[in-house]
Parts: sequence; C-alpha cells; structure tokens
Amino acid sequence: MFDYLASLFKENPLQNSEPLSYAEIPCSKNQLYSVIWLHGLGSDGYDFHNVVPELQGKLKQRAHIRFIFPHAPVREMMTTGERRVTMRSWYDISEIVLNARADYKGINQSAAAIHQLIDQEVGKGIASENILLAGFSQGGCVALHTGLCCPKPLAGILALSTYLSTVDRLDKQAARANFNLPIFMAHGTDDRSVAIENAQAAFHALQKRGYPIQWHEYPMGHQVCGKEMVDIASFINRVFA
Repeated sequence: MFDYLASLFKENPLQNSEPLSYAEIPCSKNQLYSVIWLHGLGSDGYDFHNVVPELQGKLKQRAHIRFIFPHAPVREMMTTGERRVTMRSWYDISEIVLNARADYKGINQSAAAIHQLIDQEVGKGIASENILLAGFSQGGCVALHTGLCCPKPLAGILALSTYLSTVDRLDKQAARANFNLPIFMAHGTDDRSVAIENAQAAFHALQKRGYPIQWHEYPMGHQVCGKEMVDIASFINRVFA
C-alpha cells in the first residue's frame, strides 16, 4: 500500500487550481453530516439539487445533513465515433465499458478535486466518517474511485446507474481506511446509456474484493425512481445512524 493521495497530488494539475464550484442544500440545524453528490456527463450540480428535497423527508438526520453538488469542469472530450465535444465532464470517455480506454488521468484529477471538498468539510469539524459520496453515471464512477482510494475513512458510497473504469487499479490504490466501506449500487434494467452488465461487472469485482456492497435494480432507464429513493434513504439512515 502506498500513499495514493500524495502521489496523485504530486502529478495532478488540479491540485493548485481553483476549487470546484458547487450548488448546495444547507442543513437547518448544526451540521453533523455531509453528502457530496456528483452529477452525470453533460449535466451540472443542479441535476440532483432538484431531486434531493424528495429524499430529505425520508432522512432521520435531515436537519443535520448538508448536501453539496459540485459542478464538473467544462472540458473538450472524446465521444463514441472519435468526435470531440465540449461539455461538463469528470473525465474523458469513449466507451462505457469496464476498463475500456479508461481516462485514468482525468479520473484522478476529479478524485483530487473531490478530496479537496472532503478536506473542506473535515476542516469545518465534520468527521470524515460522517461524509458520504454519491454519484450518478459518470459521477458514480468517480465517487466509487474517490471513496475507495480515500485515505480518510468515509461513511459510504451511493453508486447510481454507473460502472467502474479503474477496477484494475484498486489492488494498488485502494485505501486500507475504506476496506469496509458500505456501498449502495443501483441500476435500471432498461438502461440504454450504461448497460446493466457493466454495473454488474463492477459490483461483482467489488464484492469479490470483500467490500460490503448492496445491489439494487429497478424497472427504469438511465434515471432514478421513487422506490430507489426510498432505498437510498434507508441506506443513508443506516450509515448516518
């Protein structure tokens, strides 16, 4: 096991750049918990900023939870067909399959930026064990990689409609502090943007490595649904108990 974070920062140009901008939903009482929620490709932090109010009513600690929705940087990136486009993206992507042409540099850059947000919350007095990472689609891939490689123990990870492009790096980069990190994975059986087989491959790879991971699937496309929100709330209530 090596110091992943120090190595990542040493070569990462985002370390000395401006922090990520974000939307937020503040807590109504003293803050005890933080949820950092990453949006999908081409979207922004307001994507889930508008969804979470439905979730909050189901959370036992809702008055003490601050939700942070970072905006991915705008970058030129490759899409399927070798066409370059400009949009908000956590990393470059060409194929949504496990380990296919993974943009390790871009994923590490985004992970470093999310680590800065984690450190920001810790600096405010929030225990790292009370910080949960969530992500949808491309944001879920970054949430998984960041959480599993974070040297500080976290509360858990919500990985929604996503996959994991860096599973081949985990044996060297995974942090011992999060070997027992609770993970919630959810996917739509009719998802045509991220094939459910890619999500299942990530689930089985993490399960094989001993992570306490849950699998949930729903009759939906590349989205979230009401039943999924109920299950997400149950997971958050458990890890923030």
